[in-house]
Amino acid sequence: MNTVKNKKQNKPFLKRIFNDYKVVVSSEDTFEEKLSFRANKINAFIIVLLYSIILIAFTISIVFFTQLREMVPGYSSSDLLNRAIYLTKKTDSLEQQIALNNKFYKSIEDVLSGNVDEFILRDELSIDSNLINSDIFTIPPNLQDSLLRKYVENEDKFNLTNNELIIENKMFFSPIKGEITQSFNFNENHYAIDIAADIGTPVKSVLDGKIIFSEWSLETGYVVVIDHGENIISVYKHNSKILKEQNDFVQAGEVIAYSGNQGNLSSGPHLHFELWKNGTPINPEPLLNFK
Repeated sequence: MNTVKNKKQNKPFLKRIFNDYKVVVSSEDTFEEKLSFRANKINAFIIVLLYSIILIAFTISIVFFTQLREMVPGYSSSDLLNRAIYLTKKTDSLEQQIALNNKFYKSIEDVLSGNVDEFILRDELSIDSNLINSDIFTIPPNLQDSLLRKYVENEDKFNLTNNELIIENKMFFSPIKGEITQSFNFNENHYAIDIAADIGTPVKSVLDGKIIFSEWSLETGYVVVIDHGENIISVYKHNSKILKEQNDFVQAGEVIAYSGNQGNLSSGPHLHFELWKNGTPINPEPLLNFK
């Protein structure tokens, strides 16, 4: 017996792999043979290997060529990718618009504070996107352009048939009631009207809008600037107290400050009110009732 066992163990490994085996399927009760076939270890190995390769290839095909790939970590759907590309482009566009708005608001702020005498229209900023990254006050106008601008300012910009008619169909709230002590005068660079009012009188927003400036100024006291959209801006100066902060949204007729006599340029208790359209000062008297 030991001799037979030793002979089996001494057979070469490859020969043992190729040894044929008979696989029989029989009935449990009668032991009748139902099915039989020959096989060896190498055939069984090849069959298992082929089955594994087919299964792996089928699984990979399903995962990477169907919507199931979205469940694999590191892969995103095509819709999500397209959405990300769209949002990236939209964000870039919004960043440019914000930069453009900041330049426009800065130019308005410089004119209101008296740092510069020239203002620039928003439409002119949007013509060339390169102006977003440049200083808009470093481009000096030529003589012909200056003469044309002066002519347009004197003849067209401040009459009722242009900018005032563009916004006259809006329902304006009067910022304050009182007597007008100084009217709008372009020739004297007084781009506003002054309304006499007791200190502490509520000052109201003329339209719905967003606060873009709400700070103290040595010359004009507490100042509030509101962007009403459609390039319409209103300015309220010499206030004794402000109730809104920058980036707050306000409704038409909402109280935003209390009038006062603040600032070195104030000559008495009053409200200094300005109205701008497309970067151009507008005479608000034909549009508002201050009595």
